[in-house]
Amino acid sequence: MKKVTIYTDGACSGNPGPGGWGAILEYNGTEKELSGGEEMTTNNRMELTGVISALRALREPCEVSLYTDSKYIVDGINQGWAEKWRSNGWMRNKKEKALNPDLWEELLNLIKTHQVTFIWVKGHAANPKNNRCDELAVAESKRFSA
Repeated sequence: MKKVTIYTDGACSGNPGPGGWGAILEYNGTEKELSGGEEMTTNNRMELTGVISALRALREPCEVSLYTDSKYIVDGINQGWAEKWRSNGWMRNKKEKALNPDLWEELLNLIKTHQVTFIWVKGHAANPKNNRCDELAVAESKRFSA
């Protein structure tokens, strides 16, 4: 199984507002940058979309180390929150609906295909790849705010 490293980030100008995401995929010494955005979205939707888009870009099942500064995503997967929300009909508790169930559903399905380890990194810190993803995400969000 191929070993791939992925870095992702999302950005939003206003929450909701114009948003973007960026991702870097690394395999065997080669890097590929991906990015995209939406006119009206939230930061968490852009964080999730970046991860999903990066995983979708893989052409076969891979062993993935995925770095993100989103505690929402890392804890949602590593703490089992997303699986719990899905098993409860996308409810966080008896009164609160889970947000972004469409994206969480897609992410949960993608991580069945790949062996993904989610790793949290501090945002806007000393991680050049995370910082580059942030640059890509912010640039995409600006395309919609002009």
